Amino acid sequence: MDLLLQFQRILESDPLIDEVGFVHPTQFATLAEDSTGDAAISDGTTFWCRDHKLGVSTQAVLPLYNEAKRAFIAAMEEYKRLGDGDDGLESEVMKHSKALLLLSSDFGTAWNSRKLVVSKKQQLSMYMGELLFSALVLSCSPKSDQAWSHRRWVIKSITGKCSALQEILGKESELVEKIAERSKMNYRAWNHRCWLVSYMTREQVLHELKKSRNWAGLHVADNCCFHYRRRLILRILKDSKLENASPGYSAEVSEVWKEELDWNEMLIKRYIGREALWLHRRFLSLCWMKQFATNLHDVSCHFELKISTSNSFNSFIDNELHLLNSCSTVPNNDFEDFQAQATYSATYILWLTKQIPEFWSEFQEKLTIGNLKTMLSKVCPERSFLWDSLID
Repeated sequence: MDLLLQFQRILESDPLIDEVGFVHPTQFATLAEDSTGDAAISDGTTFWCRDHKLGVSTQAVLPLYNEAKRAFIAAMEEYKRLGDGDDGLESEVMKHSKALLLLSSDFGTAWNSRKLVVSKKQQLSMYMGELLFSALVLSCSPKSDQAWSHRRWVIKSITGKCSALQEILGKESELVEKIAERSKMNYRAWNHRCWLVSYMTREQVLHELKKSRNWAGLHVADNCCFHYRRRLILRILKDSKLENASPGYSAEVSEVWKEELDWNEMLIKRYIGREALWLHRRFLSLCWMKQFATNLHDVSCHFELKISTSNSFNSFIDNELHLLNSCSTVPNNDFEDFQAQATYSATYILWLTKQIPEFWSEFQEKLTIGNLKTMLSKVCPERSFLWDSLID
């Protein structure tokens, strides 16, 4: 039987297939043994399908791709020649583009052909079908730019037309987390999740911030998740400035920031020498200085509120210096993490003094570990020239 026809028949016979993988030919015998007595579809050498999982032989990928590409181009030429309104031709374009994209996920023309057909039909069910299909593509190509872009196109297209948009956004967020678990440092997936934030409600944003904490706490070396949390916090801060924001919501925003800062400090002390955690702390500090400390320079601000803010600011500075002191010790051992921790903590304080230079003398007075420049030169001597230029 024709390879492409066989591939497409398997896809049509099980519309619930949610994962595709490419298997070395030597593994098909093992798969056949494991599926004894189960309802598995297999020809023994090229395809295997069971429990909505499809395996394709790596030896068949190239000939299958060539066949799928020829069939897709022929279908598109016929579709363009005969024009709109032919359901049979549209079905052929969708069928062949599906096979082609599962084999070559960044084939832009195939994605565009699907957009063309779906946008002309304007049926919600077809848009939902595109979300399912692109998720199937991402199961074997989790870093496909085109697949993630296609999902954003679908969401933009159904915005204002679908009553279940917030539910869809929640499932999108879960999909990113699921894929990120299998595909480390997947910038494209996390970028997609960041993009979703602009479509979320206030309640959903707060829920996402709470929900993503566990994942971030287990993947402290992956800055992508912390970048996502920063995007959520920026959205929360933006909403707090709106005219319809209640005083209670503003208080909740302040509490969210405080909880995030405390949680970040706990992670820094638990996981030694993780740069992503220190970068996240810089963001949190900058948020505090820009959003919560503006009362210090607001001439119209009530005097008592200024005093309260000033006290909070001094408390914040004391806490950061205490964190520096606790992270600056480098034991005499072979682990580089402690040295990295001392470097990150010192450069963080140095960065902080550049943001608020008027507090430099106060920083120096409260340092119990000695001169900041001396400490930096000790833990990172190869950058001594940099420390000289930044501190002097």
